[in-house]
Amino acid sequence: MKKLFLMVLSFVNLFAYGQERMGQDTQIWDFHRITNIENYQNFGKLWTSLQGEYIATIALVSLIAVLAAFALHYMVIGPKQFSHAGKKIYAFTLFERSFHFIAALSWVILVPTGFIMMFGSYFGGGIFVRVCKNLHVFATILFILSIIPMFLWWIKRMLPASYDLRWIMIVGGYLSKIKRPIPAGKFNFGQKSWYYIAVFGGLIMIITGGFMYFLDFNSTAIQNLFSLTQIELLRICAIIHNFLGIICAVFFGIHIYMAVFAIKGSIHSMVSGYKEEEEVYILHSYWYKELSEKNKIKPNFSYEAGVKI
Repeated sequence: MKKLFLMVLSFVNLFAYGQERMGQDTQIWDFHRITNIENYQNFGKLWTSLQGEYIATIALVSLIAVLAAFALHYMVIGPKQFSHAGKKIYAFTLFERSFHFIAALSWVILVPTGFIMMFGSYFGGGIFVRVCKNLHVFATILFILSIIPMFLWWIKRMLPASYDLRWIMIVGGYLSKIKRPIPAGKFNFGQKSWYYIAVFGGLIMIITGGFMYFLDFNSTAIQNLFSLTQIELLRICAIIHNFLGIICAVFFGIHIYMAVFAIKGSIHSMVSGYKEEEEVYILHSYWYKELSEKNKIKPNFSYEAGVKI
């Protein structure tokens, strides 16, 4: 606990340093502004075009499309429901639930504040957008604290498996009202996809966001490595951060929809640690068989002989 407190304190100190240095003389705001003008042709036009015409539109269209898809799925297919009267299977330890909660809390803050900053002019700018920016940075600190245990504890279960291809072919059974065993381990392909985007995509977001936030840090080594000026490096980071942010926001929305609406009661597994046995039997068939074969559970369900899951 002491180490965790020290980590939080160190990140808060970095945040304070960035705030204190913001707006002071840097390679961008000092005399280097003149030399940066000469490099406008490299990434300046691309940055201006994307930021001024396309990124906000892509973000808005993506948001509307995802919400429309959720509404259509809920009305046409409806949520999957499993019995809550039967046996429960212990799926997640307190430690797993704790770092998942921290990660979830960070994303709940990161996504809306990110959109508000992207559409800052429509919100009138000023103090509200600045507060959202600071909340965005604070949530990043929370996410950094969760990303390491998330990677270490779940990476083995998140590795690709042959049955993931069959899961993709039937879209995890989410386009069917019929309840039948789905080829998936403890985590299905959809959850694995979100894991890789959240962990590795999140890491890239942290790095690119860091470059944009700590403007006064000396990035000469990286600039020389890629033959870039600081303003070019910032423009590239902003482009990557914005596009990857849209992708992350879409997958986060899908993850929330699946946990809260598409599978009734699924979210409780990250509160209590337990999943309903029927839910595991149907949606995580390979894990259910694994638990049965290792005598970790006494199964109340069985799979038909000769039927390939």
